[in-house]
Amino acid sequence: MSAAAVEHPCDDEPETLLETANRLTEQLPGHRVEIIEGLVTVAPPPDGPHAKALTTLMIPFLSAGLHGEESNVLQGIGLWLPSGPEDYVIPDLAIVDADFDEHLIENNCYDPACFRLVLEVTSGNYQTDLRHKVTAYAQAKIPVYVIVDRRHGRVHVLTEPLPAGYDRHEVYAPGRQAPLPASIGAELSLDVDGIVRAGRPKR
Repeated sequence: MSAAAVEHPCDDEPETLLETANRLTEQLPGHRVEIIEGLVTVAPPPDGPHAKALTTLMIPFLSAGLHGEESNVLQGIGLWLPSGPEDYVIPDLAIVDADFDEHLIENNCYDPACFRLVLEVTSGNYQTDLRHKVTAYAQAKIPVYVIVDRRHGRVHVLTEPLPAGYDRHEVYAPGRQAPLPASIGAELSLDVDGIVRAGRPKR
């Protein structure tokens, strides 16, 4: 992930971080702009295998009935963070309470309290997903954070959030199943081999 160069418009009042982020979103269609710990970051559009991994991941969630009356499975929904006055992220995938639309806070972002799980599929910004977002999601008290680490071919499942991170961090290699806690609304495991294979770029 790269931090975008910021140019302020010529006026007396400097842009807020949120104004800068929204301006960059308009200027860079397809890019993901976020504010984490007061830093505006910009990620380039994902590649095809990234999208394929996301679709592969959605299948077990949908099959388990997590997109229905009690919860929804959504891509690219904004999550307002408590780590800063304008901090927010846009996880690749999330499981949220079905009434999430009643928890809108600002800038098309929602209260973290309605999120049951967030999931990131890494790209060039894998360090952000594996470090900065671990702290950000834990501080927001997101119960389950799943990371598909395409660089190393593994799936991470983090649970039991604490102020500085997660108390439990399980890493699963291909050939294993990655079980998720029933607190998301269903009992299921992710097929690590299938997910890693789907997200692997062809050389």
